[in-house]
Formats: sequence, C-alpha cells, structure tokens
Amino acid sequence: MSNKQGAPQQLPLGVSLRDDATFDNFYLSGEDANRQVVEALQAFASGRSPEQVVYLWGEPGSGVSHLLQSACQSAEEAARSFQYLPLTDLMAMDPGVMLDGLEQLDLVCIDDLHQIEGQPRWQEALFHLYNRVRDSGGQLLLGARKPPRGLELTLADLHSRLQWGLTFQLQALTDNDKLEALRRRSRLRGFDLSEDVAQYILHRAPRDTRALFQCLETLDRASLMAKRKITIPFVKEVLGI
Repeated sequence: MSNKQGAPQQLPLGVSLRDDATFDNFYLSGEDANRQVVEALQAFASGRSPEQVVYLWGEPGSGVSHLLQSACQSAEEAARSFQYLPLTDLMAMDPGVMLDGLEQLDLVCIDDLHQIEGQPRWQEALFHLYNRVRDSGGQLLLGARKPPRGLELTLADLHSRLQWGLTFQLQALTDNDKLEALRRRSRLRGFDLSEDVAQYILHRAPRDTRALFQCLETLDRASLMAKRKITIPFVKEVLGI
C-alpha cells in the first residue's frame, strides 16, 4: 500500500514511541508460537499484507504495546504515514476530535482497546473510524487485553466489526524465556547481565516483561552513573528488592 500524500504523521502531544520498541528487539525463542504473529505484523506494517484490520491481544506484559509501537517504527522506515494511540493515556480527550481524519493515514495503531468498555462515545467514534479506514483503503492495528468477543461493548455494530479482521493472541513468555529475554536485552544495551543476577531480578521484581525491562533500564542508568557493575547487592540497593 502506498503512502497517502499529505497525510499527517506526527504523534499527538504527550505520545511518543519507545526507541527500543522494534520488531528486532522483541524476544522470540527457537520454537516460539509468537513468531508467526511477529512475521504477520511485519508484513502488515510495511504494507505487504492484503489485510486491512488486525486485532492483537494478550495478557498485560505479553508485549502487545511493544508490537504496536514496533509496527509504527516499521511503517516509518517504509515511508508510510502512521499514528499510535495508547487509549489508557487518552480517555479524557474528546474521541471525535482525537480520531478525526485518521483515515488519511496508511496505518493507525490503537492500543489498550479494552479501555472503551463502558465508554459509549469512544465506541461510537471508533466504529465510525473503523468504517472510514476500510473505505479509504487504510490499515488498522488494534491492541487489547481481551479477544474481540471478550470485550463488553454496548455498541453491537462495533462488536461485530472487531470480529471481522484477522485476530492474533500473543502468548506470554515462560520464566525461562523471560530470563533469556532479560539477558538478551542487557546485551543490546551494551552490558552482560549474569544469569544469577537475572534470576534474582526475575524472582523478586514484577513478573511481566514490561516491568522487568524497566528494572533493567533503571539498573543500566544507575550503573553508568555510579560506575559500578550490576551485581545482586547493587540490584538490592537500586531496586530495593
């Protein structure tokens, strides 16, 4: 799909993409069931997929937000216009204003879709955006904690629309996968996290990958400032765990 001429590309005030949210930076093990999902999203984001709507869901910390932002990064690399909207941060805004004109874009990524439960104005605005995107030939990537059928929506037409497109469930990482993901992420940041330190963090910090990677980022910054190696005593001191 070609880039739509004159379409806005900037993110709204206060919304930005994480630099580390890329497809290459998403941990996949050798036999990972998520590999097919990632490959499908790569094709979708770059405009190589015939699909117009993709719905991605998974439990908190499974990587849904990471992959939606990765799709935006990939779209940017392909010179495609895009917009990332994390609804958790935007529910106080007027949905009609927030979603107006987004059908002009090549790719619209809407995260935290479960937030529209109990929000009839947002449901109606998203229903109309869905139709406008399909009519304009654009693409819509939706992320949520629940499958389409599991969303408690009052607008039946939107509920049915969300079940039309391609749906993927993102599988959560096992503890062994999380351990390897932590160590791989540390190497990407330029240091080697020992297995015993990684195990210590995994068994004491919040278990979802987002929180684990935030711990790693905090430790990396503190280590650079203190010019100290990341050891278990250092983890205890910095994270208080």
